Amino acid sequence: VQLQASGGGLVQAGGSLRLSCAASGRTFGTYGMGWFRQAPGKEREFVAAISLSGSTTNYADSAKGRFTISRDNAKNTVYLQMNSLKPEDTAVYYCAASRRYGSGRVSRPYDYDYWGQGTQVTVYS
Repeated sequence: VQLQASGGGLVQAGGSLRLSCAASGRTFGTYGMGWFRQAPGKEREFVAAISLSGSTTNYADSAKGRFTISRDNAKNTVYLQMNSLKPEDTAVYYCAASRRYGSGRVSRPYDYDYWGQGTQVTVYS
């Protein structure tokens, strides 16, 4: 599967952005999906994950209460709604797909098999 992330940009602290990740192919519904981010000089970190049907979601503590992951299997797309953004949310955001884990509970980069190219999110104060 090929993944194409979009929706990043420059936003003031407190603002919102909605990231999208479009997947190719007809098997999107068989992949667990996740969002990760990587800031300059830091390791890639987990943000959120969602199960095959979208019924189960999992968030990093930094994202809880502010970010929402969702998916539309008919559109082969996963979303990340980000509200109340902070400067520390600045990073390149990556979507990822897992063939092996569809529970929506996996948070290690190793658990994901396919990665999008990333979209830059910059939050200024």
